Amino acid sequence: MENKKLKIGIIGLGTVGCGVVKVLEKFNDIEIVSASVKNLNKKRDVEVQNLTSDSMEIATNSNIDVVVEVAGGCGILEVLKTAIKNKKHIVTANKELLARHGAELFDLARENGVVILYEAAVAGGIPLILPIKTSLAANDFKSVAGILNGTTNYILTKMEEENLSYGECLAKAQALGYAETDPTGDVEGFDAMYKIAILANIVFGKRIDVNQIYREGITKITAQDIKIADELGYKIKLIAQAKKADNGIDVRVHPMLVSKTNPISDIKNATNAVLLDGFPVDKVMFVGPGAGQFPTASSVVGDILSLKAEFDKGENILPMTVCHHSEYANQIDVNETKNCYYLSIVAKNVKGVIGAIGCACAEFNVNISCVIQKGDNGDGSATIIVITEETLEKDMNQMIQKLQNENNIQITNKIRVL
Repeated sequence: MENKKLKIGIIGLGTVGCGVVKVLEKFNDIEIVSASVKNLNKKRDVEVQNLTSDSMEIATNSNIDVVVEVAGGCGILEVLKTAIKNKKHIVTANKELLARHGAELFDLARENGVVILYEAAVAGGIPLILPIKTSLAANDFKSVAGILNGTTNYILTKMEEENLSYGECLAKAQALGYAETDPTGDVEGFDAMYKIAILANIVFGKRIDVNQIYREGITKITAQDIKIADELGYKIKLIAQAKKADNGIDVRVHPMLVSKTNPISDIKNATNAVLLDGFPVDKVMFVGPGAGQFPTASSVVGDILSLKAEFDKGENILPMTVCHHSEYANQIDVNETKNCYYLSIVAKNVKGVIGAIGCACAEFNVNISCVIQKGDNGDGSATIIVITEETLEKDMNQMIQKLQNENNIQITNKIRVL
């Protein structure tokens, strides 16, 4: 069979798009027909012969086989739908688009006999999606959890290593280009939320409603929390997790105390890690760069090459990548989940405070694992750390509300334990 060139169009020539062009230079059997950009006059360190400011031209160009979308955001939805209707395969790194509109796009792709590949959308340069769908296809997964955002992991690492505040470490991350000028998407957990939605969809074979995912960022984590956690044998990480429960799937993103015996606790700086637990494989972890020009381009070009290898074989290209499930998961409300908790409490350093905490815990079925008083804070108050046994979230919140109503007691942080 003739080995013809695979012709692609690229939407977006930012950091990742330029990386894709650079990596593709050595592949003579792949041709970049055209690329769409927001600013035609912007100087770039790559050259593409045909540039357009209209991404719809890429979607409708009859000379293009594959549309590579690395622009990001949900504003590109109609363009990709048009490309699919024009029988073009899609390679994308767009986690927000897939998390919010994946169901619509995958249904449309199936109707039109094309595929959507998205290895770069979840963990940058880490091969993850196809290994789960192929090498690990025999497994019944219990859970998937990990560090899916390098910016927050960098900030938490520097807070730990340099005993700095969240604000100081955020500024460092911004200076190094790890964090945007507006870091909300990273530090408030949106980026990790989109990624765990995609992962849970794949691992459990059910569609995930991103709007039902509990999300909490790292902005309330203090250097003191990190220091105390370290003393107790934990590291604090922003964890995205999805796990099976008796009545559905528990999907959420929030900071957690991770035991130093857990390999995820060793993941530092901007590195990502994903831990899968299933049968028969047991536990397996993927670790690597979760972002960056060339790590992300590696996954994008890998998807392009997968399409190239299959392109001349017939109509059913890469059948294992097609999304066949249509049922939505029963997602469990966070209030109905059970967790162990770390509580940081500031209270007046007077008699009876520990007793008040114990009474509130007993009233709401919260069993205490350990209590540590860190001494006088110099203003007549003391910091008290409580670690609980597994407790229902709604009971914990009621107990906290009870304590907050006491004049002498303030809860400064509540962090779940992995």
